[in-house]
Amino acid sequence: MDRIEKLFVRSKKYLLFLLAIYVLAWGFTPYQDIFLGLALGTSFSLYNLWILVRKSKQIQQAIEEGRTARSLGTVSRMAAAGLAVLIALKFPELFHLISVVIGLMTIYIVIMIDSILYICGQAWEER
Repeated sequence: MDRIEKLFVRSKKYLLFLLAIYVLAWGFTPYQDIFLGLALGTSFSLYNLWILVRKSKQIQQAIEEGRTARSLGTVSRMAAAGLAVLIALKFPELFHLISVVIGLMTIYIVIMIDSILYICGQAWEER
């Protein structure tokens, strides 16, 4: 398993854990629209990560075969984020818009934290 697949597996675990927390908070707090918005945004964030990993594998395979590589799927990832925002705008009584946007950014926060932990772990192993 190469590095990007390991990153995807770790990030997927973290995001699913966060989604479980959001669902519990949705059920037990009065802020249901906020946590439902976070869950929607985080779900689309996980989908965007899956698209990015899939496209990265396709580009890697194309380079190995000597073919020209296509894009990383930026348009499809932005379309997915736009769809999440449109859902939040269509149903404002269910989804808090700012929470959806924060949920969409969750993957980037998770990747940064994972990278920091990976670098700290590498530094700790060298000592």
